Amino acid sequence: MSANFKDTLNLPKTAFPMRANLGKREPARVERWETSNLYQKLQEKNADGPLFVLHDGPPFTNGELHLGHALNKTLKEIVLRYKAAQGFRTPYLPGWDCHGLPIEHKVTKELQAEGKDLSTAELRDKCDAFSEHWIGVQREQFRRLGVLADWENEYKTKNPAYEAEILRTLASFVEQGLVYRSKKPVYWSIPCATALAEAEIEYKDHTSPSIWVAFDIPEKAKFGIEKPLSTVIWTTTPWTIPANLAVAVHPRLTYAFVEAGETVFIVAKDLVEKFVADVDLEDWKIVKEVLGQDLEGVESRHPLIDRPSPIVLADYVTTESGTGCVHTAPGHGQEDYLTGLSYGLDIYCPVNDEGKYDDDGQVPDYLVGESVLEENGWVPANGKVLKALDEAGALLKKKNIKHSYPHCWRSKTPVIFRAVDQWFVALDKADKRQTALDAIKQVKWIPEWGEKRITGAVESRPDWCISRQRSWGVPIPAFYDENGEAYMDAGVIKAVADKVASAGTNLWYTSTSEELLSGIELPESWKGKKLKAGTDTLDVWIDSGTSHFSVLKSNPELKWPCDLYLEGSDQHRGWFQSSLWTGVIRENKAPYEKILTHGFLVNQDGSKLSKSDGAMTLVHYMDKFGADVVRLWIASTDFRADIGISEQILAGVGDAYRLFRNTYRYQLSNLYDFDFEQHALPIKELHELDRWALHKTGELAEQVEKAYENYEFHKVFQLCNQFCSVTLSSLYHDILKDRMYTLENSHPLRRSSQTAIYHIFNTLVRLLGPILPFTSDEAWAYFKEETDFTDDALALQDWPSDAKSWQDAELAADFVELFSFRDQVNEKLEGLRSSGEIGRSLDAYVTISGKQSDASFVRLDRYQHFLEELLIVSKVELAAHEKAELAIAASKATGGRCPRCWRWEPQLEGGTENEHTCSRCEKALTQA
Repeated sequence: MSANFKDTLNLPKTAFPMRANLGKREPARVERWETSNLYQKLQEKNADGPLFVLHDGPPFTNGELHLGHALNKTLKEIVLRYKAAQGFRTPYLPGWDCHGLPIEHKVTKELQAEGKDLSTAELRDKCDAFSEHWIGVQREQFRRLGVLADWENEYKTKNPAYEAEILRTLASFVEQGLVYRSKKPVYWSIPCATALAEAEIEYKDHTSPSIWVAFDIPEKAKFGIEKPLSTVIWTTTPWTIPANLAVAVHPRLTYAFVEAGETVFIVAKDLVEKFVADVDLEDWKIVKEVLGQDLEGVESRHPLIDRPSPIVLADYVTTESGTGCVHTAPGHGQEDYLTGLSYGLDIYCPVNDEGKYDDDGQVPDYLVGESVLEENGWVPANGKVLKALDEAGALLKKKNIKHSYPHCWRSKTPVIFRAVDQWFVALDKADKRQTALDAIKQVKWIPEWGEKRITGAVESRPDWCISRQRSWGVPIPAFYDENGEAYMDAGVIKAVADKVASAGTNLWYTSTSEELLSGIELPESWKGKKLKAGTDTLDVWIDSGTSHFSVLKSNPELKWPCDLYLEGSDQHRGWFQSSLWTGVIRENKAPYEKILTHGFLVNQDGSKLSKSDGAMTLVHYMDKFGADVVRLWIASTDFRADIGISEQILAGVGDAYRLFRNTYRYQLSNLYDFDFEQHALPIKELHELDRWALHKTGELAEQVEKAYENYEFHKVFQLCNQFCSVTLSSLYHDILKDRMYTLENSHPLRRSSQTAIYHIFNTLVRLLGPILPFTSDEAWAYFKEETDFTDDALALQDWPSDAKSWQDAELAADFVELFSFRDQVNEKLEGLRSSGEIGRSLDAYVTISGKQSDASFVRLDRYQHFLEELLIVSKVELAAHEKAELAIAASKATGGRCPRCWRWEPQLEGGTENEHTCSRCEKALTQA
């Protein structure tokens, strides 16, 4: 282009930066939102609107945030920003889960490294300070992510008022007679020395020794057997053999007596062939068959300890694996425990809190003190047990087996099942389980399979073990007399809760039992006894599971049940379920109306992404890519499934981000001389192309709104991406360049397009605002005031509902045909370009011939005034003929090329070196 004419073009002019530089620009916007009280302004703006409450599930306060936190909080943010744009009042109180094993575990390790030994109260103070430190860190990182929230009124599960509500919830359990103390098997973490909840269990592939062990039956004559007779059990936990008290068989299964050499073995008939193959038996035969019920009461003998191991009946015995004869240790398994209760067996657990065999008079001397904790892939006690079984002639075979096994979520070590005295909540009493199942049906689950998942979890859940052998938590207000008998009373718990509300739960560890009970009316059965306060703390799932009472029910600005819980799909076993149980036990109702779940983050190859395995912190990704890119990546995924992440993926999302940013920039740059009040045209007076663009914008707004309503944010991303890349960039913006850059400022076509661009930007920026709050708010500020910031922030704007009215089906149908025709012309132009006859499309003339009455020709004739602009060529001629089909001819333009707009005109001379402007540009220059 000739330098003489460059300055005469209406080239884009804007201060909106081309480069995002998000890592450095975003923190300033966070600061602006905070200092301008944007969250409070938003609540005030929608004060009279309908209430929408999303209850925040509290993250653990034990370290830096990672991408999993970003996934969860961004999804919540998108929901709330969208609802606020729709006019809803959206109070958002973030929360923090402060108690529990993860924090105590870290603090204890630090103290051990320093060689410090603190009292329980001192340890709790350290845990409190540790938690408070990370609350501060996490809060700032959530703010950096763009989270708008009521940070001044955030909730913490360690706050005294919150702790008091936890205790009042426990009191309601006790009042209904649901809480009891019993010695029964629970998940036990040996390194952490505590019972674990089901939600604190991770299942991992694990290699264990599987063994086949013979239990001799002295009463062989009863069955007419002369050779030595044994029943055979199979187990993958050899260390539990010393705790064996019985062998279980199914009453209705057929059991075969398998003779092999000089021994007869009893196994399920359906498993005989597998059994003989597993233990390498040869020359075997079945000599007798009986039903399992006929074996009940038969005495087998323990292979290592001089005691009987009677055969008992159990319906849970299957023929899926093993021998159909199940090793039963009531102190080390839930089903074993129930069988033990039904047969009056001792709930025997010879393993202590440290995971070592006690010297209880029954455990053989060679096992006393041996650990059942796996070390370097091997359980020390297993070696001793296997050696003893082999020496006793009872070990038929040993093979390693790989299977899924429960592990402690914190220590990452395999857990054991161990019977210890614990506090439980009875879930079947007073129809509580059925109440919970009925409540589940009243909730909307997104995705729908969530209902089935939580239903299965609730149906199969054993009674809730609510006690933990830890220090950092809410103490269970139980007292014990000199004989160890436990005392718990709802009235006492409520009275203790009143004290906790003002003093916090540390009073439990800094006061004597007499001081704790001072001023409290005791039940008659307690009076006169010397009582000592217990040391167990409550399961932290009661802490977080009580949040709906502490946060929602106690705050008149919120509501119970709330509209939405939004967390990861693991919370069907965790927070969703604990909240459900506390709600139905105390109020006979679920505390939420809708549950939305997301999947987990995985590496690009699908493998698990774990913070403990060295995954980068959230701050790393926000500094490198920007919070908006992280948020856009989250929105671009179908979060209902697991989500792949890598720096390569984020870099790819950066391309989509640049598309949106450059779309904003293009539109703002073409509004630099446009004042809506002065220059805007009515919609009906706009040029057809501009009305088509508004039609597409209206379609987009309607589809995007539907996607937001259905929580399908990936569809929002896809729709907006397609709109910006195709509808705008490839079509509308591309076609507009000539009129926007070359026509005089006040030309009606230019003002028509500026009016459309104004409306399109005003719509698009609001549609993307919930997902890209930083960039969209920045663009909005330039749109409103041509500056970095505006007090009238984007978050305060309403949803662009008017956009739907711009749709024009008839016009849209015309443009479908016009763009189809444009594609045909482009094929012709590409041929000229390939042959070297033309460079750009403006170097061509196009002639279209067709039958005068043909609908396509009629349409083209109707839009003839627009065809050169549509096709981006210098000249289009229509020629009527009698042939039915349209014919397209493209040729190299003749004459001269205008040095200002680069269009060719026959009247000009000099080809590409022409120095004279075309008639159209001459007019623009004259009227400028």
